[in-house]
Amino acid sequence: MHILSAASALPGPPVDNAALARRFGMDALWEQWVEAFIGTHARHLALDLESGKVVTTLADLAADAGARALAAAGVTAGEVDAVVLGTATPDRLMPATVNIVADRLGIDQVRTFQLQSGCSGAVQALDVARQLLLAGETGTVLVLGGDVIARFYDVARDLTRAAPAELVNYVLFGDAAGAAVVSARPAPGSAEVRALFTRLVGLGREPGAVLEWFGPADRDDDRPAATEDYKAIEKHVPEMTEEVLLELLRAVGWTDRDVDLVLPPQLSGRMTRLITDRLALPAAREVSVVDHAGNCGNAIVFLQLERALAGLAPGERAIGVSIESSKWIKAGFALEGGAS
Repeated sequence: MHILSAASALPGPPVDNAALARRFGMDALWEQWVEAFIGTHARHLALDLESGKVVTTLADLAADAGARALAAAGVTAGEVDAVVLGTATPDRLMPATVNIVADRLGIDQVRTFQLQSGCSGAVQALDVARQLLLAGETGTVLVLGGDVIARFYDVARDLTRAAPAELVNYVLFGDAAGAAVVSARPAPGSAEVRALFTRLVGLGREPGAVLEWFGPADRDDDRPAATEDYKAIEKHVPEMTEEVLLELLRAVGWTDRDVDLVLPPQLSGRMTRLITDRLALPAAREVSVVDHAGNCGNAIVFLQLERALAGLAPGERAIGVSIESSKWIKAGFALEGGAS
């Protein structure tokens, strides 16, 4: 599988920590805590913070990113054989957001798949695309990933009374979508996927993150819509990232000195620094977007790929890792730059 292009779409202007603090009535000490403990400085949100209304949908963002990726690859809608979307936050349960996006892009009469997953859904979507290409019946796939997590914000919430597992969600996450055009054939500037895997490792583990859906029967339930066990994530994600790196290196026969770019998991700015320090890849340039885009779920890998492809020279090698904490999935991929 060859990645021909990658693109992203972000809603609205960046929202920094000072803006969040003002909106929720938090003091300067809280803002300092976010900077030091979370290490994420800004994020883009798909809702209006004053009204709490979602003003940009996942379909809006994914269609924008998809159009940009197709244009960058020089691929028309009629040349797309399948569309795959990974998301934890579809706009509706039905119709599937992937089909709304395909319609907006003028894509029809093709296979479409929507994967319900956390951050690793982006890699799962790439894996599905790879299987379609290997089957030989598909030549070009548009792969999408994104999330609108701000829809779970309660702008009237008194954050001074929120539990840490709920409070952290207001600062960790951002909204975005990304896309990649993948093909069985290389093209100038493309990167070859040398290895890719996703693996559930959640047997017996409690979920590290939960997003709830509410219907008429339970919409008045008092459980929070989103919770995050940040301590469990901080404990397990760096270790899992190292395991994914070692497995990918073995699969492609590289050493740690062969890696030119590393695309680490992007939970937060602070966590990313801890992970990259632990990996200690001697020659690798880090491709990170979380400091100013927040953790935007299934969009993260595509935001990283967009930047990686722009800087990946022919023959250079990249490793990407994505860890999903909702029920613990390890995912990763190895890329090699193709001909210029």
